[in-house]
Amino acid sequence: MNHKFYTGVGSRDTPDEILTLMTVIARKAYSEGLWLWSGGAEGADTAFEQGAGDHKQIFLPWPGFGRKHGRIPHINDVPGPTEEAEAMAPLHHPAWDKCNESGRLLHSRNCHQVLGLSLKCRTSGLICWTRRGKIVGGTGQALRIATDYSVPVLNLAIPKDLDEVLRWLKAA
Repeated sequence: MNHKFYTGVGSRDTPDEILTLMTVIARKAYSEGLWLWSGGAEGADTAFEQGAGDHKQIFLPWPGFGRKHGRIPHINDVPGPTEEAEAMAPLHHPAWDKCNESGRLLHSRNCHQVLGLSLKCRTSGLICWTRRGKIVGGTGQALRIATDYSVPVLNLAIPKDLDEVLRWLKAA
């Protein structure tokens, strides 16, 4: 694929108004020809996916992930992290030894959300929401990887980042 990608992720606890905004962001990105990289989780991932149309590549931690909350499988779904992502993920996680197998797969797929399937093609930017704008949870893993690879990040919980996104949406 020779597309320009952005990453859309965030907490499962993302407020409803921000989830709505994420879907609007994804629709605007779709209209500009951008493709979404995300992870199929309930909340922010799903909100971005709903707006991305068929311009998306969803990296799942395992086959069938997300179906319990009604996620419909998509042709561009990737059903699990590669061995390379599983080797890379511990390098970006502060407490890898405390993660169970499911947690490790979830964190490993975050490598793909930022660096693509090959782990050699970084995203153009990462848009997310985390509580108080902190680097926490599964989204924290994606944020650490983005930081390590100099990927621009916009966290919708941070007022200046939210303002930047709203200005982009209003620009016609």
